[in-house]
Amino acid sequence: MKLIVTGSIAFDYLMSFPGKFTSHFLPEHMHRVSLSFLVDSMDKRRGGCGPNIAYTLALLGERPFLMATAGQDYGDYKTWLDAAGIDTSLVKVVDGKFCASFFCSTDEANNQIASFYTGAMANAAELSFRTVTAAKDDALVIISPNDPEAMVQYAQECDVLGLKYIWDPGQQCTRMDGDQLAAGVTGAFMVIVNDYEFELLRQKTGMGEAEILAHVPVLVVTRGEHGCTVFTPGRSTDVPAVVPHRIADPTGVGDAFRGGFMKGLAMGATYTVCAQLGSVAATYALEHLGGTSHAYTWQEFSDRYEEHFGKLQA
Repeated sequence: MKLIVTGSIAFDYLMSFPGKFTSHFLPEHMHRVSLSFLVDSMDKRRGGCGPNIAYTLALLGERPFLMATAGQDYGDYKTWLDAAGIDTSLVKVVDGKFCASFFCSTDEANNQIASFYTGAMANAAELSFRTVTAAKDDALVIISPNDPEAMVQYAQECDVLGLKYIWDPGQQCTRMDGDQLAAGVTGAFMVIVNDYEFELLRQKTGMGEAEILAHVPVLVVTRGEHGCTVFTPGRSTDVPAVVPHRIADPTGVGDAFRGGFMKGLAMGATYTVCAQLGSVAATYALEHLGGTSHAYTWQEFSDRYEEHFGKLQA
């Protein structure tokens, strides 16, 4: 199975705030908020939903295709992606623009306040699955957060071309309208969101678990340290999170989960095992700063899986 990952290519600027954001919001003044948080540290890391997911797949022995747009500052990032075992032949460099940028502050309770500059990501709709040779064979696509118009375009193309795709609107649930979100759901093989994004999707589309499952075989809702729930028609299964050895940074944890889940699908595993693989992959990311700072061998990953879920069986 060929795995094609679409999503933003970005640089992450990760900052830590030594307190709780919620302590500084005044309920009686929510109509006019003017806040500045003095942070203790800042790190610049390689990021973006596309590379984060693809990196986990590469760690797990796959060679995924990354399909995305990048800016003129992509050179060193490309070298690193190639060395990591990711096929970057579907990445288009946009002259005159920089890669997207993610500015994120995390407080001591792991709450995050972030801003995202689109940069070259705004040109993502210039790519098309109609010209992707790899998509003509047995392929699984994930449509992760990217330019909203491009995400809808990719979903429509996959639907027309008969490509199996995972609809992962993520942070773009706040930007996309109900019609855009619903368009991605209706032709998907699978929908994956976190619990907050799921509520946004429900409010904007009117689609709850039952309505989504009328279109897709599986819905996955992640719940942070509370694990995730896998919904299939007539059934729901809770899968616990794997307790981390330490907590460094939540950035990219959801992307790592998606990479682990896709690895399970490529193996032909049950949805429950896929979610368990995702939980293990997510914890590795949580233990490191940024979405691509961790590393492990397949044996190390399998041992940790077995410690929490028993012997790994496809």
